[in-house]
Amino acid sequence: MLTGGQLAGLIVAVFWAVLVAFVALTLLRLARLLGEASKLVRDLGDQAAPLLDDMTTTVKRANEQLGRTDVITKQVAGVTQNVSAVTTVMTSVVGGPLVKAAAFSYGVRKALSGRDGDGRSAESGRPQLQARSAGKGRK
Repeated sequence: MLTGGQLAGLIVAVFWAVLVAFVALTLLRLARLLGEASKLVRDLGDQAAPLLDDMTTTVKRANEQLGRTDVITKQVAGVTQNVSAVTTVMTSVVGGPLVKAAAFSYGVRKALSGRDGDGRSAESGRPQLQARSAGKGRK
């Protein structure tokens, strides 16, 4: 039979053996986890390089399109200025004579219309000044 000191030593030895087994099992699981994590990082790195290349190509193409858009915008601004200049010229060339022609035709129509009560005398056909009614003159 075992004595008290031997029994205590045996219990301590069993405790240390269980503790070492637990730590060894935990370390094995941690090693597997680190192996999987390193594999995942490696795969991610392998996939990241082509993605970055594609992204670089996309950004270059977007910059080219923006450059083209800038050129088109400048050309549209030039066309707008040209249209504005043509509009100004056409207004001055056509607008002035057109207004004069309209005023002349209005005057001719008024002169030829023989309506009564428009301030013209029936005999002479010339406009006459009408007297102001009392109280409505300048003060």
